[in-house]
Amino acid sequence: MIPQQLIARKRDGYALSRQELEGLLKGYLRGDVGDDQMAAFLMAVFFRGLDDSELEMLVDVMLRSGDVLVRGRAAGPRVDKHSTGGVGDKVSIVLAPLAAEMGMVVPMMSGRSLGHTGGTLDKLESIPGFRTDISLERFNTILESVGCAMIGQTEEIAPLDRRLYALRDVTATVPSLPLITASIMSKKLAECLDGLVLDVKVGSGAFLSRIEDARKLARAMVGVGRARGLAVTAVLSAMDRPLGHSVGNALEVREAVACLAGEGPDELRHLVAELGGEMALSAGLVLTLEEGRRRAADVLAGGGALERFRRLVKAQGGTLGFSQDDFGLPVAPMTRAVTANRGGIVSRIDPRALGYGVIPMGGGRTRQDQDIDPRVGFELCTRVGDQVSRGDPLAIVHGASPDDLFVGARVLEDAVEVADRLGDDPLPLVLERVVGG
Repeated sequence: MIPQQLIARKRDGYALSRQELEGLLKGYLRGDVGDDQMAAFLMAVFFRGLDDSELEMLVDVMLRSGDVLVRGRAAGPRVDKHSTGGVGDKVSIVLAPLAAEMGMVVPMMSGRSLGHTGGTLDKLESIPGFRTDISLERFNTILESVGCAMIGQTEEIAPLDRRLYALRDVTATVPSLPLITASIMSKKLAECLDGLVLDVKVGSGAFLSRIEDARKLARAMVGVGRARGLAVTAVLSAMDRPLGHSVGNALEVREAVACLAGEGPDELRHLVAELGGEMALSAGLVLTLEEGRRRAADVLAGGGALERFRRLVKAQGGTLGFSQDDFGLPVAPMTRAVTANRGGIVSRIDPRALGYGVIPMGGGRTRQDQDIDPRVGFELCTRVGDQVSRGDPLAIVHGASPDDLFVGARVLEDAVEVADRLGDDPLPLVLERVVGG
């Protein structure tokens, strides 16, 4: 196998055979194919795509590159949820303990920041002491005692995807439908699930801004799962504005904990209830989606999910001050309010600008080996459609230095627009469902 020949074939639009694709990918795992060559191959896939046979090959090779989880002794249907990524998306932090409280076992394997979107692992690791790099043995022990556990991809599970995931992040090859499909489904198939709910984000802050592309991705992932006997449902949800009020790791955890306490933004609670209802339906715990939504909302309001999250944090080595306003999370030493320079209606809040705006403040990565400052980010004081007067606060920058405050203020001035009238109507929070046959 000569890697550059295979890269050229894909670049020129030809399909690779299973032997060729498997040889290239396994060569990358062994070190015979370098990061530069694999980056070129990913770019070729980005532009040329993969046919159905190649996609199935890629999922299979990723899955078989490592081990699969054992079911263990945890009682209950085994269900997970995955999001394709959005700005301010802290749903998983709320949903894992909520679903466990509803009677499911939730072996949630999450990722780090990717492109302009934050990662659940980075958010969880802003909790002092919280470990996402625990062993699979410890992971199963926590599942049995708490009902949910939240870890990163281990050396044992789909190691090929773990390496490709990091490489995609720094080579602008994230928004590729087949690469997204293979990455998500290889990990989820390795979790030995009974059901899976996919939250496919749509809009300017998502990797896929067009509903047609999001629908295509949803159908591809549902098809891959169903072909392997997994009950999969996809929900298309809005990402034409940030989800919730906070963008930034510790700030988003604080908002997630508030949601578990029955507070926080309405949109966040509504989406959590929607996805929790889908998970309950997938698990066979309810007969209809409406029943699942009601049950999820009732459990969220009841406080049991918050208590379960306390247990999860403790089990994974973390410490939170639940009686404190900031829950004991790291706090940026400096803040700066950005105010409206005119009266009018908040006509637009650009989620992509906010997602990328966190990165130069230290809240995201430009290199695979980069550490993240969990304290920095943005706290929105307004939503699209709000009426504001000159001087009203639009958002607050949380920074570690005066330079952060300057950079963050410039980002907000561009991202939050005040006009005489509302622009395009915001997308409905939930656009549609995709269920396989």
